Amino acid sequence: MRGGASLAETLESRLTQWSERTGVRVEIWALPATDVAAPVGQAVLEALNEALANVERHSGAKVVSVAVTAGRDGLRMTVSDHGRGFPPEKAGRGIARMRAAIAEVGGTLSVSSVKGEGTTITAAVPRRR
Repeated sequence: MRGGASLAETLESRLTQWSERTGVRVEIWALPATDVAAPVGQAVLEALNEALANVERHSGAKVVSVAVTAGRDGLRMTVSDHGRGFPPEKAGRGIARMRAAIAEVGGTLSVSSVKGEGTTITAAVPRRR
């Protein structure tokens, strides 16, 4: 990614900085063992930044869990919190921006949220053959 850092290094650095700034603890469940095409990595970072901004602004969560894996089938990112949650019809511009960033590289983004229980964002980008 930037300055020759791998996607995993970039993600770890971004998550550490965000956690230190916000006071929200980040549990890193998985980081990609292999790199991905630059546009895919950039889309994942854009979606992750927006997901973290939503956690900070809206969820009230004390912990957020993040997993990003890359394999033969493609890349998968999951960001999950146990914050306030929201009704699906209340999804705002941030979720639209995440969907657009992931769709631009051929992927899909899903949002699962239960009011009072939290939100999980899942992005999947299939490997181009």
